[in-house]
Amino acid sequence: MKEKKWQTKWPERISYGMSDAADNLIFQVMTTYLLYFYTDVYGLSAGNVAILFVVARVADVLESILIGFMIDHTHSRFGKSRPFFLWYALPYVAFAILTFVTPDFSAQGKLVWAYFTYLGLGFFYTAVNSPITSVLPTMTQNERELTLLGVIRQFCGSSVQIIVGVFTLPLVAFFGQGDRRQGFLLTIVLFGIISLVLILNTFFHIRERFTRKEISHQPLRKVLQMLRKNRPWITISIVIFLFWLVTAVKNQTMIYYFKYTLHAKDLVPLANGFMFSSLIGVLLIMYLTNTLKKKQTMFTGMLIAFGGQVIIAFGVYSDALWLLLAGILINSLGHGIIVGLVSIMIADTIRYGMSLGIQAEGLLAATDDFGVNLGLGIGGLITGGLFHLSGYVPNGVQNAQTLHIINLNYVWIPLLIYGLMMLALSFYNEETMQETAS
Repeated sequence: MKEKKWQTKWPERISYGMSDAADNLIFQVMTTYLLYFYTDVYGLSAGNVAILFVVARVADVLESILIGFMIDHTHSRFGKSRPFFLWYALPYVAFAILTFVTPDFSAQGKLVWAYFTYLGLGFFYTAVNSPITSVLPTMTQNERELTLLGVIRQFCGSSVQIIVGVFTLPLVAFFGQGDRRQGFLLTIVLFGIISLVLILNTFFHIRERFTRKEISHQPLRKVLQMLRKNRPWITISIVIFLFWLVTAVKNQTMIYYFKYTLHAKDLVPLANGFMFSSLIGVLLIMYLTNTLKKKQTMFTGMLIAFGGQVIIAFGVYSDALWLLLAGILINSLGHGIIVGLVSIMIADTIRYGMSLGIQAEGLLAATDDFGVNLGLGIGGLITGGLFHLSGYVPNGVQNAQTLHIINLNYVWIPLLIYGLMMLALSFYNEETMQETAS
């Protein structure tokens, strides 16, 4: 099949990539620091926050489907996905700021405020994040260009994750001058303003070029029939869920391993620093896909991640810190390859769905947010549940069973999930999609 010419230019490509940077600028603050903010700054109990987070994850899963349905039924001169950046950017930023407002309410009033702001933020995050994936296959029909756009998106998003991890707490200290409430609020205001500008920039600079009106806006019944036939979409959905499941289990357990097993909590930032290799993994995608198919490239990433996890295991059981850090470096390299390909391969399944007679990019793209939320939610349940059953004592001396559970979560459960990911990916039929598309 003759390769189609490239349709986008660098200003549009960078604007597309910065949309993920904009979302992550706020989202990473929520996932990394909101628990601490709620318990140590706002004054909510840890138990109430845990229930709130479970409720929010359930809501997020449902919202992913709802937003996908809304995209597929949007009629606008701007397209189907693109207007969501314009309509929901300001509410997203507004609710992010409101989440860090600390009204002087009663304990019950504070909890109600937290539910209102956090659940609202979750909805509007999905509303500005899902379109990033759904708009991709409408921007170009060139395979290499789709890959480049996906790589730019993930590189921008991953870079901001690192920026948030490094600069949030120093900014809180700078703005707060000893007042953490003021520090967090002014920090999220700064991040929110930058996020708003970048999301609106995406709206103004990207274009939906390839929407087939005759197969868009189809009834839900027909869309569901297409989904049952779209086996590559089902497969990649399972892979995405497993990826975020293993990410949740590993990331949540790391601090416990360093604190209670190594007795070196201060080394956590150093260990996180070795995750910078994920950016290299993302950039390698363009090189690897020159000679390998996307399925083979993702499988390569899984093998690298699995190998890194094996090295982590040797580091854990030999008490060799240098080996542990080497494992984290290699594992993160593989993770970068995997996550960088997610939106690209979802775009392929959307185009495959079009070959089956239905253009439903909204619902198919909801896989990304759905997998993130479901994986993070179940990962949290696994980690928290096992810790609770083992008799974990916060800030205390842990019993042998808890230390065993920490190793189980940090080493063995991830190895099992990586194996399941590779098994699931083996069912991804890339050749059939390409033959149908041609």
